[in-house]
Amino acid sequence: QVQVVESGGGLVQPGGSLRLSCFASGNLFSLYTMAWYRQVPGKSRELVAEILSGRDTNYGDFVKDRFTISRDNANNTVYLHMNNLKPDDTAVYYCYAQAPGWLAQRDYWGQGTQVTVSS
Repeated sequence: QVQVVESGGGLVQPGGSLRLSCFASGNLFSLYTMAWYRQVPGKSRELVAEILSGRDTNYGDFVKDRFTISRDNANNTVYLHMNNLKPDDTAVYYCYAQAPGWLAQRDYWGQGTQVTVSS
């Protein structure tokens, strides 16, 4: 069983920055695909950014070079650096870990961390 724990959310003013962290347990972390999703009430969860085991990255269209995802395999942690935050970025941000394909259970979610962008 993989435990996924997010941290770093909070209240920030428009134009500000925030860094989210996500720890995923297990000794196969370097092989996980890791991602950040976000969700607001009444809407479906949407992909913010993902980073593959080979460190290739993908971002949601709305990111527009404002966010950067990175990973520290030595510490089983993935980060989401968010700059130039806008009120529309207000959401619960979820960390997602996808284990390698040969494992029976692959999908793990954290409990989410609230990000609020407001003056």
